Formats: sequence, structure tokens, C-alpha cells
Amino acid sequence: MNFTPEKKLGFGLMRLPQNSADEADIDLELVKQMTDLFLEKGFTYFDTAWMYNGFASENAVREALTSRHPRESFTLATKLHAGFIRSFEDRDRIFNAQLEKTGAGYFDYYLLHGIEAGLLPTYEKFDCFSWLLHKKAEGLVKHAGFSFHDQPELLDRILTEHPEMEFVQLQINYLDWESEWIKSRACYEVCVKHGKPVIVMEPVKGGTLAKIPESAEKLFADEDPSMSVPSWAIRFAASLPNVMMVLSGMSTLDQMKDNLSYMSDFKPLTDKEKEVCFRVADIINSQITVPCTACHYCTEGCPMNIAIPEYFSLYNEDMRENLEEKGWTINFTNYELLSEKRGKAKDCIACGQCESICPQHLKIIDYLKDVSAHYDA
Repeated sequence: MNFTPEKKLGFGLMRLPQNSADEADIDLELVKQMTDLFLEKGFTYFDTAWMYNGFASENAVREALTSRHPRESFTLATKLHAGFIRSFEDRDRIFNAQLEKTGAGYFDYYLLHGIEAGLLPTYEKFDCFSWLLHKKAEGLVKHAGFSFHDQPELLDRILTEHPEMEFVQLQINYLDWESEWIKSRACYEVCVKHGKPVIVMEPVKGGTLAKIPESAEKLFADEDPSMSVPSWAIRFAASLPNVMMVLSGMSTLDQMKDNLSYMSDFKPLTDKEKEVCFRVADIINSQITVPCTACHYCTEGCPMNIAIPEYFSLYNEDMRENLEEKGWTINFTNYELLSEKRGKAKDCIACGQCESICPQHLKIIDYLKDVSAHYDA
């Protein structure tokens, strides 16, 4: 694929700023400011998907981007998820709706979304790989690829069977680089083997790598006090030679300004700096309890309306505390406030829909039992 962007930072539109607790209630005025600043600084890549921000992200693209900036001034990526495909007709129905929602006219990058062993049969049943190539032949898609959440062996098979796919989007960060579940490094190396450039998602792991233990933060500060904590995560991913783009789900103007400050004139990490990242990963892995990235895929179809990612976040914070000494934390109150409008952890009926769609392959039902034992008691 002949595309080498000058700027390797992409605006991920999955965690847009909101006016309220409703995911679809996007703060469009703030998104417009962020979009304008992003383009002003020479960055062009925007990444959205059919169901992001309660199915409202693609609408925000039209309001903040396509209706306000020339089409040639930006590149736009969106995705088709197998969870919404029930027939051959669904492919075009969703694609045409995406064109209308975004007002883009065409998509620079189009991805089969979140391929893993459980979803691949749906993409194959409805011939989505060939369908995507047909869209490319029509000029409605410039580059065809897929995002991936599974084992490197499956990735190798897919790229062997579908060499026509031009790029792969992978979850890569220094915490997951050697993870036995995510296997960032091994999946990255499969893409290198097949000569496929990589777009990185979750470089900050849903915010996990923005708020790290004090001992880990000190390691970064000792190495370079001028750099923010999340900058290390994004620069780690961007330093990989086969990475063409790193997506950051920026939800505040300050987050964007920080990212732009070091990615405008990006310099890859040195070997010493990479080693610091791995030392930080060891500290975090020793303390993190539930490796959730807060993507919220699990909550869309939860019959009990349980705030799964939010509860995991509270639980992770508490598990880092000395509870025997404290006995109580503010998160007990936060849990009660959240559960006034959402199901409690104890309300889980173990239907399994959340585990079937979780990109991290978490044992969510078991973790909710732990959360319930901690807070509901």
C-alpha cells in the first residue's frame, strides 16, 4: 500500500467528549474545536465506526469534519462489524447509511471490524472480503483492511488467505506487548512477515496507561520529566517501524494538545526508553486486577444494563489501595451512585453476551462476581 503519512497520530472517535452520561450526547462544539486544531497542526487521519459513541460518532463526523472542511484535507476510516450483519443485504444497508451519516462521499480506509475466531465465520458466510474489494473497485473505498483481536496463528491464516487486504489494525501498547492474551508483539510480527502496515488501536489501553502507579510514573519522570505519562505509550507504538498510524481516543482538548506537542515532530524512542516502558509494564501488571480497556462493547446488549467498564475501573482503583488500612474508599459511594441508574454487579444473569464480544477475551462474569463481593456486600 503506497501510503506513508507525514504525521503518525490519528484521531480515534470512539471516546468523544459528552454532555451527559448518554454516550450519544456528544459535545459537538468541543469536537469541532478539536477537529480544527488537529487539522491545523497538519494531522489528517480520523477513525470512527458504526457503533461508536452509541451509534452517534459517524454523525459527529459530518457535523465536525466533512461539512466544515474540504474532502481532500482529511482521511477517514470507518468499519463494518459482524455483530450487525444478518444477511447479504445488511452489508450495503449499513455501508450506505455510513456514507449518509458521515457525508464523506467515500472512505479512505474501510475495515472489517474486530475480527476474531467467533466473528470470522460471519464475515466469511456473507463474503465480506470480496464485498469490500467490490466497494474499492467502485471507488467508494480507497484502502481495504481489517481490525483484529485474536491469536497470531489466526491472523497468519487470514493474511495468507486474503493477501488482498492492505493493512491491519492491531491493539498494541507496551503493557500488552508480551501479554499472553493480547500478544501484541506476535501479531505485529505476523503483519511484518506479510508486509502489511499496521494501524495501532488502544495505545494507551483505554486510559490505563495514562494513570499509572506512582512508582511507575517516577520511572518515566526520572528518564524525561518533560514528557507526560500517556505520551510514553503513544510514542512506544509509533516507534515501531511497521506502524503507519497510531490512534488516540482523545476526549478533551488538553489530551489533544498534549498529543500534538510531541507527535508534530515525532522522534522514536531509544532502546533505553523502550526498556523503561517495559519496566513500567512490570509494575502495572503486578497491580492491575481487571485488564479492561473500557471499549463498552459489552454494555450495548447487556440485558441488565450493568455498567461493566465503570465498575471494573472502580474495582481496579480499590485493588491498588491498602484496604485493610483504609477500610473504605470513595469508590464505594461512586459504585452506589452509578448503580442508581444501572444494574449492579450482583444483577448479572451470566448470559455471556458480554464475554462473546469482549476484544480482550475477559472472563467478565467471574470478574463481576468479584466486584459484587467487594461492593454489594
